[in-house]
Amino acid sequence: MSVPENPSSLYVGLMSGTSMDGIDAALVRLHDNQCETIATKDYAYPPRLRSALLHASRNPGKTTIDTLANLDHWVGSCFRDAATALLEASGTPSSQIQVIGSHGQTIRHCPHSERPFTLQIGDPNIIASGTGITTVADFRRRDLAAGGEGAPLTPAFHQWLFAAEKKARVVLNIGGIANITVLAANRDDTIGFDTGPGNGLMDAWTQQQHDRPFDDGGAWARSGEVQPDLLSNLLQDVYFSMAPPKSTGFEYFNLDWLESYAGDSSFSAADIQATLLALTARSIGDAITRYAPDTREILVCGGGVNNVTLMESLSRLPGTAKWLSTDDFGLDPNYVEAIAFAWLARQTILGQSGNLPSVTGAKQAEVLGGIYVCGG
Repeated sequence: MSVPENPSSLYVGLMSGTSMDGIDAALVRLHDNQCETIATKDYAYPPRLRSALLHASRNPGKTTIDTLANLDHWVGSCFRDAATALLEASGTPSSQIQVIGSHGQTIRHCPHSERPFTLQIGDPNIIASGTGITTVADFRRRDLAAGGEGAPLTPAFHQWLFAAEKKARVVLNIGGIANITVLAANRDDTIGFDTGPGNGLMDAWTQQQHDRPFDDGGAWARSGEVQPDLLSNLLQDVYFSMAPPKSTGFEYFNLDWLESYAGDSSFSAADIQATLLALTARSIGDAITRYAPDTREILVCGGGVNNVTLMESLSRLPGTAKWLSTDDFGLDPNYVEAIAFAWLARQTILGQSGNLPSVTGAKQAEVLGGIYVCGG
């Protein structure tokens, strides 16, 4: 399917990350390497759904087919409702929307298995039927089929929007996992990869120790002391020295991984949280130093921008690059990923590729996702 683009076309992007707390929804106009954000909205998952998603994703061996199918329907209904709420709040008729791009909810990402796979749930049939809007979903598996990692996919959007002549930039997204896009000054040779933990390990430790979903503003981490020996041990993990392309997730960087390094240590819980924050900052900094030493600007987005302690730690890293927010370029940092999947859906319906082989390791560029058509 390939359709001509109207410059006034509107697109919706829907995204839920590894925190599994809800959906980011964005309504945008995309044309000629420009992005105008019309409206955004958060849609929280019901607590029972979030709990069920966390359990299913962290305990795959105990998750039945019936459980997974039920969650697929439930998440799809939430994505449908998020899109509907976004359009209602902005006063936008569904007839004005060209397409919805739905990332879905990642349940498992295992690109290095004997038979590589990645699984995002949230039935797109429910989204398309419930909104009356053509929906594109299941973006990652086409890249895997071409020999890629299936992630990260947002660098193609970063290149489209943020690449600048004669100015080297890095786009840093801090979600549950952190990833960078390295944009060379000549607009060629873009690379990108997951650097390692973002918010995910800190969130999991906070949940375990305080029964809270995250460390608000990094206040708890600020109360602790970084443990140099533990941090050094964590940074010795083989993932950090691997060359890209590479991607990872909570399947790898989780509390079992932390325990394998910390063991029965006598560190306080706050000190471990401080050290996990330092791990996120150091692994990001090391990746930028190694793969983007000449970068002039670092554009930060993702939920990590709300962690004041983490942002302060990043700003103290060595180097002369200027730290900026995507907000300085007109994009709310909390919605960049949702907007990226609106753009990826646009690529798909225009019959254009959405992956960057230099990022994912795929054999070739591919048109991503499945299209669930509505209307004539």
